[in-house]
Amino acid sequence: MAVLAALWGEFLTVLSAIAAALPWISGYILLILALMVVWSGVRRLLRPKHDYSSLKTVTFGDESAVVSNAVASVVSIVLIFVFWGAFTGSALLPGILHVPGPFSGTGTFDYTLTIPDGTTDNATVTVLVHPADVTTDDPVVDPGDGIALNDSIAIGSYRSALLRVADNDVVTRDAGAQITAIDGKDIAPGESVRVSFGRVAMTPKGTLNIMPQTGWQMEPIWLPAPEAVWAQAISVATEGFRGATLWEHLGFSLFRVIVGFLLGALVGVPLGYAMGLSDWFRGWFDPIVEFMRPVPPLALIPLVIIWAGIGETGKIILLFLAALWIMAIAARSGVSGVRISKVHAAYSLGASRWQIMRHVIVPNSLPEIFTGARVAMGVCWGTVVAAELVAAQKGVGMMIMVASKFQSTDIVLMGVILIGVVGFTIDLGIRWLERLMVPWKGKG
Repeated sequence: MAVLAALWGEFLTVLSAIAAALPWISGYILLILALMVVWSGVRRLLRPKHDYSSLKTVTFGDESAVVSNAVASVVSIVLIFVFWGAFTGSALLPGILHVPGPFSGTGTFDYTLTIPDGTTDNATVTVLVHPADVTTDDPVVDPGDGIALNDSIAIGSYRSALLRVADNDVVTRDAGAQITAIDGKDIAPGESVRVSFGRVAMTPKGTLNIMPQTGWQMEPIWLPAPEAVWAQAISVATEGFRGATLWEHLGFSLFRVIVGFLLGALVGVPLGYAMGLSDWFRGWFDPIVEFMRPVPPLALIPLVIIWAGIGETGKIILLFLAALWIMAIAARSGVSGVRISKVHAAYSLGASRWQIMRHVIVPNSLPEIFTGARVAMGVCWGTVVAAELVAAQKGVGMMIMVASKFQSTDIVLMGVILIGVVGFTIDLGIRWLERLMVPWKGKG
């Protein structure tokens, strides 16, 4: 029952997180739809069509009818960077596009001190909110006269701080003095009051917890601005990171991914063909392939270290296993999907088995193989970070993991973007190669 209760609690946490993200997701979808309507109107104005193609509305089943809209792709990428800059206060965007940031500057609030005999007095606390990476002394203030004396504190942006304001008063908290109001609003232990620059809460022991407004912008340690990531990329590319430049790290990762993928394809494609053409091979290897397919490559890291050590061989073996099963299943699916009518037509024309293999099986299975290659390459890129955990000295994955230990979020984000860009470029290359080698795809 305790396990079920814990799981139910985690489930509710996930649901609450999804519910909190729904307004943002809905807004993004509405923005996409609005831009689509605007672009459709602009296109009709610029290029009105009056032929038959303008009346075409059915695109299901016609692979050539729906292609990627270049304008939508550009707008999508630009919007991602605009959102990124807006939520990080990027200097690349005008201030009007920035979402509200954290409070910065000087703020004040008054507190009411009540001593045991019922006498009350007010004092002012001056709060200086400064950048979190800057060390600043508490501002100097005139303590004033009376039972309660003015106080001050310096707090970094996105931070909060505890302040025992009564400690410098004439009657301290140890002598029975209590804070009973903030800016004229009653407060008790466990409660909070909103002030002009944020919120002031009282702990169960009576200490004030001062929390300046954080706004909607992300703290740089969580999400640095685009220009900070770009500056870090230039620095790593020219000066290096952990004894190697950015291009050397990328070169090592590319070498491992490409070699592991090619080895997986060289073994997986023939294996898939054999499973698709022979019931004996299908029965022999199908349990192995289906057993290994759902096993994530990360689970194999301990075995790879034991079997192949911590050198380059172990990393390439891990990537080889990540690509092998995907390529085998893609080739098997491609062979199984060949229309039997084409095989019968080739036999009726006097084709031999090898001619059928060469002119019917291979051409008709290539689309599935290329699809599998795109998936396998994506999985290999996703696995390279884990592969480079195995005592790697160079590589994008190693760079990301080392930077994460030192909370260098800009380097981590730079590595993630680099992996995504290179992976997308490789995917475009595979698509181009597919169009070149399989021009008949989607044409019946």
